[in-house]
Order: sequence, then structure tokens, then C-alpha cells
Amino acid sequence: MERTMAQPTVQHTETDTPAARSRTHTWAPPTSYADAGDRSGIELIRMGLDGRLPSAPICGTLGFRLVEVDEGRAVFEGDPGEHLFNPMGTVHGGFMATMLDSALGTSVMSALPAGRAYATVQLGVNLVRPVYGNTPTLRCEGTAIHVGRTTATAEARVVGAVDGKLYAHGTTTCAVFALPGAG
Repeated sequence: MERTMAQPTVQHTETDTPAARSRTHTWAPPTSYADAGDRSGIELIRMGLDGRLPSAPICGTLGFRLVEVDEGRAVFEGDPGEHLFNPMGTVHGGFMATMLDSALGTSVMSALPAGRAYATVQLGVNLVRPVYGNTPTLRCEGTAIHVGRTTATAEARVVGAVDGKLYAHGTTTCAVFALPGAG
């Protein structure tokens, strides 16, 4: 005996449909670190922080920004919103994962000498609290733990910028290598 279940019919009217929203994103063409000259990682990052190099386009796309850098440490802040929602109505975990990856990698880059770069080879993310569209600004601080000739590791935390509540934490392992064209 075959059983079928009736599928509910949903009819939408114009009054049911919420108004569409839009978000405009512009960016400057990125400058690779290899094209920026023979500078250390911290020098290159500071050039971006003070506007001499354009920000990475991903920052504008997702709505976060680099706000502080020291050798072995990088801090980003981001503003959640409904444009980052997943189907459950919360901010997609990829937003925090991307902030973590950025802070982790930037903390590593800030400790590299001229002519060296990194690539993330492992990213561990732990999401511990949901982020909603009205969650205030989040702050992500990354700290390099080990920066060697061929590998580096770092850790980071995403917290509420005002209340300090923990939203996520993560770790990375990075490959360290010579920049193409570096002398």
C-alpha cells in the first residue's frame, strides 16, 4: 500500500512579502604584499591600517575591519546584521570563522620578516554562542603562538566589544614561505 502525504499549499500575496533590501559594496583593487616592496609583515599591515595599502576586499564584503596590530597580535572588529543570516535567522558561522581566520593570519603575518608570507593550512573554529542581527559589534583578537621558518600557529577569540562575552574561539596552523619574486 502506497501512502502519500498531502503537501500544504502556500500562497503569498504582495502584502506577505517583506520589502527587499540591498547592500552596496565597493573596494579598491588589492595590492599584493609582493608588489608592496621589501617590507616586514608588520610594516605591510600598518600600511593597510593607515590607508597606504587598500584593505582586503573580504573585510568590506562581510563588514569587519582591522583596528589594531602589534608584532604577533591583530585585532578586527565586525558588525553583524541580517545580511549575514543563515536559514535559521542567525548570523552564519562563516562570518565568525572569517574574522577568526583574518585575525589569526594577520597575527602571524605581523611577525614575519620581509620577503616571507603565510597561507592557512588548518583552521579550527569553536562557535559557543549564537550571533543575531542585532548583536553589537564583535571584536576578534588573534595572537601568534609560534612563528618559525616553515610553520606558524596562532589562537584567537571573538568577544562582544562592549560586554566581553565569548562568541567563538579558534586556532590555526599556517605554512610560511618566501613571497614569489622576493629576493
